Amino acid sequence: MSKTQEQSETVKDEAASKLEAVSTSVIYEAISRDGEHELDRSFSALWWSGVIAGLAISMSVLAKGVLVAVLPDARWTPAVSNFGYSLGFLIVILGRMQLFTENTITPILSLLRAPTAKNFARTLRLWAIVFTANMVGCLLAATVLVFVHILPAEHFAGILDVSRHYAKATPMQHLTWGMPAGFLIASLVWIMPRMKDAGEVLVIVLITYMIGLAGLSHVVAGSTELFVLMLLGELTLLQVTFEGIAPALAGNVIGGTGMFAAITYAQVREEVTRPSRRR
Repeated sequence: MSKTQEQSETVKDEAASKLEAVSTSVIYEAISRDGEHELDRSFSALWWSGVIAGLAISMSVLAKGVLVAVLPDARWTPAVSNFGYSLGFLIVILGRMQLFTENTITPILSLLRAPTAKNFARTLRLWAIVFTANMVGCLLAATVLVFVHILPAEHFAGILDVSRHYAKATPMQHLTWGMPAGFLIASLVWIMPRMKDAGEVLVIVLITYMIGLAGLSHVVAGSTELFVLMLLGELTLLQVTFEGIAPALAGNVIGGTGMFAAITYAQVREEVTRPSRRR
């Protein structure tokens, strides 16, 4: 074998070793450590990150609504307009903001490895702060959309079309359609540690685009749509809460925590031998 061939083989071996090193257990450990960091953050840091995430995720509703308004009414229109649905997720995920549906897996991996009462309480605290902050951000965004008139009337009409379509779903549909949405967001969190630069953008767009295209229920993005209708008097707070937000929330948690996180832990539990730092 020539020297050039030997160098080529060495380069290939090094590349293969790097890929092999990023095993499932390594990804688990990386996400688990990130979860422990989030659990340690102060109320203020979590709250404001969650509020801005609620505002930012509303850009998905705005972008999709504008595309619906400007595109013709055709069978192919949803295939294009739902690319707008990815915008808010790109801002939130790349901006490292606190989105509740990401937290259905991030802190849960640490909890599954060390299921103590203390860790359970800390996880509930994180969920409560982030979810409430997300809802406040969504309500603020909806208030601006409805009362500040930041969009031309014809573009706001597109947001209304999108919101009314989402609100047509029954509580059971929001529950069942929320499960695959939660699963997909959790899978996105799992994939991200292996992505770099443009790869992150592509994965975020593809996964969130499919959530929008499939008409699945995402509790945070969907809340902006429901709040818009509530502020216009088309829905009551009780309808928004118990017919829309609550079942979508349950579906996202079941899909993200009950399905993806639990299955993920099952495949690595024998490899993850180092105890968690949080007991």
